[in-house]
Amino acid sequence: MSKSKRRPSDQSCLHAVVSGIVQGVNFRYYTVRQAELLSLTGWVANRWDGTVEVVAEGPRADLQVLLDWLSHGPPSATVTGVQADWEQAMGEHIAFRVRYV
Repeated sequence: MSKSKRRPSDQSCLHAVVSGIVQGVNFRYYTVRQAELLSLTGWVANRWDGTVEVVAEGPRADLQVLLDWLSHGPPSATVTGVQADWEQAMGEHIAFRVRYV
């Protein structure tokens, strides 16, 4: 079944906050690349407290791959923790992008 014909119930949403040395190390850029490789939609943003926030929607298995990647991030990052919550997908994203807050 193509992604455009998937029912919303086939989709999940991952909301994650990544801590450590994750800003100033291209974490957002590499997260977008990883999410695009997995055909996920959503966004990634730096937060004021030095963490990176990720909201991604897609098949649960692909989101799990992204979550596993977030636990170590790109080579220049030092991830010390990932707080992850699973939510129901709302289907409001059409691509994966950097969000500036």
